[in-house]
Amino acid sequence: MSAQSRTDRARQCKRRERRVRSRQRRRGRRSSAGPALGAVNPRYEVSSRVAATPFGGIGAMHELCRRVGLDQAINANLDVLKKRPCYHESDHVLNIAFNAMCGGANLEHLELLRTDESYLDALGTERIPDPTTAGDFCRRLDQDDLDALMDSVNQVRSQVWAQQPDSFFDEAVIEADGTIVGTTGECKEGMDLSYKNIWGYHPLLISLANTQESMFIVNRSGNRNSHVGAAEYYDKAIRLCREGGFRKITLRGDTAFTQTAFLDGWHNDKVQFIFGMPAIRPMVARARNLPETRWKRLHRRKKYEVATTPRSRPENVKEQIVTDRGYKDVHLEYEDVAEFRHQPSRCQATYRIVIVRKNLRWMKGQEEFWPEIRYLFYITNDTRSPPEEIVFSANKRCNQENLIDQLKNGVPALRAPLNTLHANGAYMVMASLAWNLKQWFALLMPVSNRWRKHHEREKADVLRMEMRTFINAMIRLPCQVVRSGRRTIYRLLSWSPWLRPFLRAADAMRHPLRC
Repeated sequence: MSAQSRTDRARQCKRRERRVRSRQRRRGRRSSAGPALGAVNPRYEVSSRVAATPFGGIGAMHELCRRVGLDQAINANLDVLKKRPCYHESDHVLNIAFNAMCGGANLEHLELLRTDESYLDALGTERIPDPTTAGDFCRRLDQDDLDALMDSVNQVRSQVWAQQPDSFFDEAVIEADGTIVGTTGECKEGMDLSYKNIWGYHPLLISLANTQESMFIVNRSGNRNSHVGAAEYYDKAIRLCREGGFRKITLRGDTAFTQTAFLDGWHNDKVQFIFGMPAIRPMVARARNLPETRWKRLHRRKKYEVATTPRSRPENVKEQIVTDRGYKDVHLEYEDVAEFRHQPSRCQATYRIVIVRKNLRWMKGQEEFWPEIRYLFYITNDTRSPPEEIVFSANKRCNQENLIDQLKNGVPALRAPLNTLHANGAYMVMASLAWNLKQWFALLMPVSNRWRKHHEREKADVLRMEMRTFINAMIRLPCQVVRSGRRTIYRLLSWSPWLRPFLRAADAMRHPLRC
């Protein structure tokens, strides 16, 4: 506990909240006819004694790493540096992760942090690696080192999972996808021209859909297919989830990840899977030959329930423009669902194929052109769920695109700032750790019995929160750092609506994990 008691701290937060709410209720100065933003003649001075940092929340993130033993796990499994006169491996890894967590978009932004005296005091260090040193460390790692680094993170991840309630372990949904990371460089080793005619890399992402955690990131050349190497890391993720205590495991992926050579192995290992299947001619022919009695109308669930009176929908401006200019447009009339059994050529067992028949109508302006029928196929070894549930579960994989967007633009991790394949892969793994720390911070937020519903709602909100919002709410906290004796006191200088859950979670980081 810091020098200020919890009661005093809560009283200060309440006082600041009242002042802010009071200012928001005021209507402004009635006698003034000018704009509300009326500050004039600003004067700037440099403080001689008091120093502050805009990243007051970084102390809680560092305490989180220490609490779960992330630094110790990295130093134990990753042996890259022959001499450690200043920094250990964990210092380099966390330095890049904290740079991304503080909003740094590239390695050069480390220079802003290493010249922030209060930031250095918050981390309890004299200095941090500069951008050149950070880049040199990334270039030292090969793929074996990256696997060891990801295994270290996953070792700690299991401890975070162990703190969750029993319902958390009902099912683990593992997803995989590839994405294009473009670059304007010309001399970067491993880069190639992708199928989208973009020069760059094609990293593979394995994630846990339950919590949107990034489990594995493997950098690959830009012209590699999406599924290359996916089966190996699917198996690693399966072992990790089994060791973590999950009772059921489900794999999901699009048509590129339907690797029929591995389906029998996963099925025999009691792993459930739902993959997309390409709409090849033999499959389409079988779907067309199904009797109409086998088809059932597919009713989509509502995105949300209106809690109040439904509002009238505004005019669809896009549709009106398409109609007026006579562009071709396609409309979905309705969907049907059916199923049949199928044995892929590289499998010994037969599996369930669920088909979605989309009945479409092509329009040009206000004239109807022609109807069209398209088929979507999904292969699964789930024999109990109704076919519509298989479709809905497969559609949920689209949420991984939001995770990819966060790793590209929110953290950002999926970038290629260095000059070699493995160096850029190392940067992706280290920077993506910032996103995982954000998810772990949410998972470890304490829930008291008295305020259970409120605390669980806050926990879910932080878990779903975009990275930019999390940085502004939990990291960018103006803070004066005072080092007194053996303690480091973070004196927060402002109030925000997220300050109370942040302080509650920061207090919990000071206690050891439950075994």
